[in-house]
Amino acid sequence: MIKSLDSALGHTLVDELTSAFGQIRHCVDQLDDEQVWRRPEGDRNAVGNLLLHLAGNLRQYIVSGLGGAADVRDRPAEFSARGPTPGKRELLGMFETVFADCRTALEKQTAEDWLRVRTVQNMPHTGLAAAIRSVAHCRGHAQEIIHMTRGMLGERYRFAGRGATSK
Repeated sequence: MIKSLDSALGHTLVDELTSAFGQIRHCVDQLDDEQVWRRPEGDRNAVGNLLLHLAGNLRQYIVSGLGGAADVRDRPAEFSARGPTPGKRELLGMFETVFADCRTALEKQTAEDWLRVRTVQNMPHTGLAAAIRSVAHCRGHAQEIIHMTRGMLGERYRFAGRGATSK
């Protein structure tokens, strides 16, 4: 049972990330490695780029910003990658590791931590603002990945919780 607002915030944000990660995994599981790295248009990102980008953002804002780990993000590399490696299994594994680190950081925040200002991307953010910004960012890209997956698969796209293809 959650007994404090600071704990409730951490658990709620973890629940949101869990849901977004589930949607992302559901989509990526339907794609092959080539599709993960397929760019819908020359200048747009592939699903693989978005996975690298989300892992970088979550690591920077939550694992580093809230959790205190070193900030090792290379944002330009997230977008310049062209595949075919890492493949989808490696990308999901990397994302899963970052997610586990996010869970740890979010669940240990105290009321003082949520309110403490820290610098992320050279900007001041309270812990709560940094976490909400990153979780919302993840949600937005999860929807983008769903849209991209449905575009690639068309009628072969399987909706979550349904065994049949969409009609």
